[in-house]
Amino acid sequence: MYAIIETGGKQYRVAEGDMLTIEKIEAAEGQTVEFDRVLTVVKDGEVVIGKPLVTDAKVTAQVVSHGKGKKILVFKYKAKSNYRRRQGHRQPFTKVRIEKIFA
Repeated sequence: MYAIIETGGKQYRVAEGDMLTIEKIEAAEGQTVEFDRVLTVVKDGEVVIGKPLVTDAKVTAQVVSHGKGKKILVFKYKAKSNYRRRQGHRQPFTKVRIEKIFA
């Protein structure tokens, strides 16, 4: 059994027990969060596709940790005008463990 959920503007295929790195959410470590934007549920070969969401379906997960991703460099440059700007960015994330899919 698996589901496709939407969180942080992205879609993820999840199954029970999966570890997932998503965009940062405001929840403490160890807290249980609920994703109610379920797009598709597949259970025993039966596919339920939402229009746009599956009604009465939700996915619960436990927050494992918070962190920051690998640093990327943002570099702006304009030729022949001595304009250069360098900036680093580390995207914050939340790591969650999928506990249960209710469908």
